[in-house]
Amino acid sequence: MGCSDNGVLSSLSSRSSGKRKVKTQAPWRAHIAGRRRTPLWQSGVSGGWRASAQAAQVDASQVRCCGPKPLSDMAAAEVVVVGSCMTDLVSLTTRLPKAGETIHGHRFFSGFGGKGANQCVQAARLGAKTSMICKVGKDSFGNDYLENFKKNGIPTEFVGQTEDAATGAASIIVNKEGENFIVIVAGANLLLNSDDLKRAAHVISNAKVMVCQLEITPAISLEALKMAHTSGVKTLFNPAPAVADLDPRFYTYSDIICCNETEAELLTGIPVGNVEDAGRVGRILLERGCKTAIVTLGPEGCVLVCAKEPTPKHIPTKKVTAVDTTGAGDSFVGALAFYLAYYPNLPLEEMLRNSNFIATISVQATGTQASYPYRKDLPQDLF
Repeated sequence: MGCSDNGVLSSLSSRSSGKRKVKTQAPWRAHIAGRRRTPLWQSGVSGGWRASAQAAQVDASQVRCCGPKPLSDMAAAEVVVVGSCMTDLVSLTTRLPKAGETIHGHRFFSGFGGKGANQCVQAARLGAKTSMICKVGKDSFGNDYLENFKKNGIPTEFVGQTEDAATGAASIIVNKEGENFIVIVAGANLLLNSDDLKRAAHVISNAKVMVCQLEITPAISLEALKMAHTSGVKTLFNPAPAVADLDPRFYTYSDIICCNETEAELLTGIPVGNVEDAGRVGRILLERGCKTAIVTLGPEGCVLVCAKEPTPKHIPTKKVTAVDTTGAGDSFVGALAFYLAYYPNLPLEEMLRNSNFIATISVQATGTQASYPYRKDLPQDLF
């Protein structure tokens, strides 16, 4: 099984499995080895509304766009995200500017972003029953974001609007290699507070997986992690943007910490230039209290270190030509949250291979959420 964290994962549900068929005429299926796992909607366990619609031969696009119903009329969300919403303001250029330099770009567009919302949208597009706990401004960007959630089948019951701050915004510059510079202004995100969490406490405590980041006030992320952890909910923490003096309780309340190379260096002081460095960082994060550490390495995949099997494992990914890497890490985290909630008996290594693959799809198109794939557009061997 590998680093499957069976004590937590196997407690969520059990599933039968059959042999996976790899068709020779579809070579992209061969990136996954092993056995097909039966999803929850086939085993009679509640959850996975999009998958259920697919099984009943319902038009999934109709389900996706019908807007949210009150949570009291729906099954509990399996993946809950407490985090940020940002309006992305994106400029495409041939290269990134130097300090003090003005350069010409060749395209501008706006879109939906923010780490929390990105992760929630990717999980929802894969078929997860989700809930988003966040705050936006009472402005045009905020109104647009409410509609965006509805179009992605994400309830807006816990998406608050405030007149005291503008909706968060991210200024993004992307060069021809797909590399980027990003500056965020958190705005309304920083007004998400304890009262907002208390109103959503029943949703958090009944989830399978709860995801947090650091684009909202860190104390609120910590409170959400504690709330989920004490309720027995699996916690997935993405410490981004990273801070060097992170409260040590973040580690003890996080079942899984997932960070990229830059974030890993800020957290530990160790530069990450290769797989071996990532393994060293992973072991340090385990020593601080988390059960599993994942360090993502962009085109090199990721490195996994588990408390039960502390030898680092490198999970490579398919090589692709990147168009825009913005939000790829969030696509990865959202996909991982989906697999943790709906396929808890998969080996964690296989979850990460699948999440790697989904993230590589996202980097082959421009935009953040606009680049995130839907379940129907992915190889069905992933599900």
